[in-house]
Amino acid sequence: MTFFPTAKLRARYRRNFPRSMEAAPFLLPTANAMLRRGLEDWFVKNDLHPTIIGEFEDSATLKAFGHEGYGIFPGPTVLEKEIRRQYQVEVLGRIDAVKQQFFAITVERRLKNPLVMAIFESARQDLLN
Repeated sequence: MTFFPTAKLRARYRRNFPRSMEAAPFLLPTANAMLRRGLEDWFVKNDLHPTIIGEFEDSATLKAFGHEGYGIFPGPTVLEKEIRRQYQVEVLGRIDAVKQQFFAITVERRLKNPLVMAIFESARQDLLN
């Protein structure tokens, strides 16, 4: 999992990651999301108490608010380049303790979408290592 802030927020919270996230403004998925539960467990285990600015059902809306500088948001490391490019955000830090599952369902026998192919190849490499 990667944490993404704007450049301004990164400058403020980059030192001493992950401790620097104490009381930092956060944008998170709603409580019913598996990712949220994993993040909350990680926050507890690391004695971190972020300030939750917003909760979102839709990840695109969450990232759009992050792009506007409302808070730091989590995203899958495998999509880091795309998230940075699309939302013009920076990387605050990465953690391995929280994972997100992806499922790709297609009616085609061959994968053609470059993003889906990248996720599939990353997952394959993780399984083989």
